[in-house]
Amino acid sequence: MSRVQRWESRTEIPLILLALAFLVAYAWPILDPGIDRTADDVLTVVSWTVWAAFALDFAVRVRLAEARRHYALTHWYDVALVALPMLRPLRLLRLLALARMLNRGFAGTLAGRVTASVVGAAVVAVGLGALAVLDAEQDRPDALITSFGDALWWAAVTVTTVGYGDLYPVTTTGRVVAVVLMAVGIAVVGSVTASIATWFVTAAEASRDDARSGATSDQP
Repeated sequence: MSRVQRWESRTEIPLILLALAFLVAYAWPILDPGIDRTADDVLTVVSWTVWAAFALDFAVRVRLAEARRHYALTHWYDVALVALPMLRPLRLLRLLALARMLNRGFAGTLAGRVTASVVGAAVVAVGLGALAVLDAEQDRPDALITSFGDALWWAAVTVTTVGYGDLYPVTTTGRVVAVVLMAVGIAVVGSVTASIATWFVTAAEASRDDARSGATSDQP
């Protein structure tokens, strides 16, 4: 195990907790626009504290990497998220570490891995997509998505690629969120289809091998 991997294994849980704290700090003002000034200031401090923690984490990982330039280039998304604070909501993608942990926990079965990965990706995408689109839409007078319930419904319909069309974003930011959710939905559906096909092929080959073994053992 490399030094970077050892660092990541030690900091995975703290970073997940920080990402959850950031989720609260990001979501609270969106879900409660009438929040008082003191609470809003506290949440802003939490947000920037999490940003500093992730910036420090990335700096340490680059410092521990054997090929630092290569590591920074291959982790360009971390560079962007640290260098551009306006993208700080995307730092919640650290919550995908939860899906990786579940994936390791279910490593024994294909069905378990598929379930953990799909559920983790879908839940994160729907939740963050709903918050992001509500943040972009709720102050527009012509908006159709004005409550978290509407946003959650819209995000679920979009990520599953159903697309009823009863609700849709009218802002540019909201439409960008929609495009991202569509891409995630296509990837999830494709992954599920490929995994199910692989499972059927593997099961068929195992049954054929068992049948051949049984026929061989029955021969005198």
